[in-house]
Amino acid sequence: MINYNGEIQQTSPALSAKNRGFLYGDGVFDLVKYVEGKLIFWEEHYLRLMATMRISRMDIPDSFTLEFLESEIQKTIQGNALSGKPVLVRTTISRKEGGGYTPQSQEVNYCMDIEGITTPFYQNLNIPYEVELFKDYYTQADLLSTLNTTNRMLHIIGSVFAKENDYQNCILMNTQKNVVSFLDGNLFLVFGNQIVTPPLSDGAPNGIIRKKLIEALGKTEDFSLEERSVSPFELQKADELFLTNTREGIQSVTKYRKKEFPNTIAVKLLGKLNTLARLG
Repeated sequence: MINYNGEIQQTSPALSAKNRGFLYGDGVFDLVKYVEGKLIFWEEHYLRLMATMRISRMDIPDSFTLEFLESEIQKTIQGNALSGKPVLVRTTISRKEGGGYTPQSQEVNYCMDIEGITTPFYQNLNIPYEVELFKDYYTQADLLSTLNTTNRMLHIIGSVFAKENDYQNCILMNTQKNVVSFLDGNLFLVFGNQIVTPPLSDGAPNGIIRKKLIEALGKTEDFSLEERSVSPFELQKADELFLTNTREGIQSVTKYRKKEFPNTIAVKLLGKLNTLARLG
């Protein structure tokens, strides 16, 4: 069951041919993890979603408080009888129908959907995870590239390329030919005790796990963190490569081209991330 504008429905509502998300990709979304009655890093997710709506020039209803949206998510989870299970909740917000490229209204509809998952906290799965550069198209080094919008054609084409070539993921580059992210998460490189990640100004996604990991690294003397532009030639020089996102938490890359990577540092950082998640 889904939550459509506050109403729990057995099936997804029929999509109107005039739906702006369908016609133009005129929508934004957020994915948050729910474990043991709690939304993990919910305040950060909420603030990012509101910022994304403002940047997209959508009207934010007065009712869209942190407490209201949390209660709507909880209602959706309860409606699916999953209160005792770990789940992922996606909230999608789109502008109401009308207009072409110029919307008739800045008012919005919202929809919440649930996906069950097997593990309550983050794991660095010890699986083969080979990646490659995706060079057919590039992301822009601008603010829009950092947002979670429903216009994801670059990521879809890249995912098709990865599947066709038996890669588990691909790394995106921006128009300056710097690497910025994976198809579905942020990119981190390890060089000894230094950890590097591309900056948001290069078009890297504004990931919540990225943000929390940066905060955790700022409180430890074991590692130093640098946000800077990264050349694709640095990928094979790194000691480790890993991905971060809400779904996986941290996932290590095991192979890029001819180089194979360990996951020693990523596993250590995963412990810090899970501690933050438990503390809220």
